Amino acid sequence: MSASLKKFYIIAWLFGLIFYFLDYVIRSAPAVMIPELVSNFNTTELKLISMVGTYYYTYSTCSLIAGIALDKFGGKKSLFAGTLILGIGCLLFLISSQVAGVSGRLLQGAGCAFAFPGCVYLASKGFSSKSLATAIGFTQCIGMLGGTAGQFIVGPWVEKGVNIDTFWLWSGIVTIITALGLFLVIPKEDKAKEPGELGAKPIGYLEPYKIVFKNPQSWLCGITSGLLFAPTTIFAMTWAVAFFQKDKQFVFHEAAITSAMVAFGWVFGCPLLGFITDKIGRRKPVLVAGATLMIISLLQLIYLPDLYPAKISMFVLGLGSGAAMIPYSVIKEANPDFVKGSATGAINFITFGVTTLLSPVFSRWFGKSLDTSAGNIHFQHSVLFWIVGIVLAIVVSLMLKETGSRARSSL
Repeated sequence: MSASLKKFYIIAWLFGLIFYFLDYVIRSAPAVMIPELVSNFNTTELKLISMVGTYYYTYSTCSLIAGIALDKFGGKKSLFAGTLILGIGCLLFLISSQVAGVSGRLLQGAGCAFAFPGCVYLASKGFSSKSLATAIGFTQCIGMLGGTAGQFIVGPWVEKGVNIDTFWLWSGIVTIITALGLFLVIPKEDKAKEPGELGAKPIGYLEPYKIVFKNPQSWLCGITSGLLFAPTTIFAMTWAVAFFQKDKQFVFHEAAITSAMVAFGWVFGCPLLGFITDKIGRRKPVLVAGATLMIISLLQLIYLPDLYPAKISMFVLGLGSGAAMIPYSVIKEANPDFVKGSATGAINFITFGVTTLLSPVFSRWFGKSLDTSAGNIHFQHSVLFWIVGIVLAIVVSLMLKETGSRARSSL
């Protein structure tokens, strides 16, 4: 690929970051407007949180579709379709109906499934392998800025009485405008004429996934990432505000800011840990170190809460959980280059498949008892649930093969 074309892909990647920023704003915002959404959709708080959680059903499954679309149709058509679907999902939240709410959240998940694989696809076209982990880390940094905005900014808006319809209307409009922008800036690709590998004839739609899913390393990457993602996606971005309010007796504003600190930690953790892995040429040591930092932060939160404020604990949790992005580099390095899009789609599917499985378990064990809980003890037990998951992630990560530049250069 020529240097000039690489520059165009880097520009397109920058536009893709806007899509990913909106993805996380929309993903995290419902956590700070639960009472308003309960009223809007005329439902209960528990049913509303279950409705919000349906996002991950379509997010995980449509990640596979996104991977196929990127490999077969390229970035232009794929990212345009994903962003447009997300915009429509936002606008459906304007309708005061549970059917519209569930449909909107499902469409939001389906559209957002294209954001991260699309950005990684564009980054892999524009950046060299030596700087890809840094680019992926920066991509996630932008996403987490969106997650931070979805709680830090939207929370105070809602608290001051801003109508949630205004938020969802403008989210939909801005997202659809972004879809048009992506369609204009992403370079056109003739995927039909591209070979599968080194001059071979083009491969079928499902063949890339056969290659990726037959590789045990792909599953290890997805499970590790999923177990590290879950404390942020399920706990911090869905339940944390309610848990801090009811178990720890925080006022709404304090609870919203505290939970948002996880996403703020990601802003620094993702690019920092990605940079370190590229710098030392090793993936696994940084992955294990990040997961260990997560465990330490959660143990401090429940057993030494007076050591420093919960905001700091949650920030450190977010900082360490940036390690969840490292398997996204590993899976691309552990599979052939011609299945880049499918490899990212596959790890997104496995990662958020883990989230989809854990979400109802956490809800049943800890969410249902939130209103009748014993406060601090209930909070401790709920956090220990995530600590067990992170320990399991470390165990699984030890089975990963090292794919960093130093390991490849020694072959």
